[in-house]
Amino acid sequence: MSQTTSPSTGRPYGLARVTRIWRVSRATVYRHRADAPTPTPRHPGPLGPCSDGELVEHIRQRILASRFHGEGYRKVWARLRHAGIRTSARRVRRLMGAHGLLAPHRVGRPRTHTHDGTIVTEAVNTMWGTDMTETITVAEGVARVFIAVDHANSEVVGMHASKSGNRFEALEPIRQGVLRHFGSIGPGVAVGLKLRHDHGSNYMSGDFQAEIKCLGITSSPSFVREPEGNGVAERFIRTLKENFLWVHTFDTVEDLRRALVEFARHDNETWLVARHGHRTPAQVRADQLGVDETPMAELPLAA
Repeated sequence: MSQTTSPSTGRPYGLARVTRIWRVSRATVYRHRADAPTPTPRHPGPLGPCSDGELVEHIRQRILASRFHGEGYRKVWARLRHAGIRTSARRVRRLMGAHGLLAPHRVGRPRTHTHDGTIVTEAVNTMWGTDMTETITVAEGVARVFIAVDHANSEVVGMHASKSGNRFEALEPIRQGVLRHFGSIGPGVAVGLKLRHDHGSNYMSGDFQAEIKCLGITSSPSFVREPEGNGVAERFIRTLKENFLWVHTFDTVEDLRRALVEFARHDNETWLVARHGHRTPAQVRADQLGVDETPMAELPLAA
């Protein structure tokens, strides 16, 4: 009716005039128009040499004929062109995706828990963590800092600095801790102790592993690319940097080593461990073992 021409004006009545006279809304008219079947929209652009169904079969033939696995849609598109079937790469990708023919791709490792949710221990001398970091000295350049920390009370059991970062220097804080807490250095003196470390070449070397095995220590390497597995040592490295290495200057490696011993003693006697009721590492060890530990500054290997 809206397209009917008025005999007096010679122009169509228009939808607005017709709906106003009929007392219906234009939305009702549009809604009834939408109910009419509409043609299926076709992908824009030229159809190409064949229909979608035929092109999918050509794609399947090229995938089955190839001895290579994991080829993407670009290579399939190129093989179609070599066979005289010219179409767009986007169309090939769309059809391969719709029919599950796209090459599988690496989606990364699943984030699974590799331990029971905690790496801290209830009792001291059950597991130690060790790690290495670096700093700068004025006269001798880069220096390596090695630490060993008890997983139970976050106590520094050993601290060492050297110019080299090899396997023998990495053993020094372990020797300090064994001498202090087990009384001597010898075969089997630290049986029952585990040592958590990363996969650095100095920690995975044969000399390092052989010596801790001789001491009775069980190697417990953290999982690859998961620093959380060595989180106790990593957390102490952060404390060491923020409170010592980044705020002090050292002339030589020997000056750094002596300052580290003093910092370790101060940390053990004053650092408050929240999970132990804000007690210091030294207090936690004394409560568990019922003994008063020898200050680290008095140890021969740490002096």
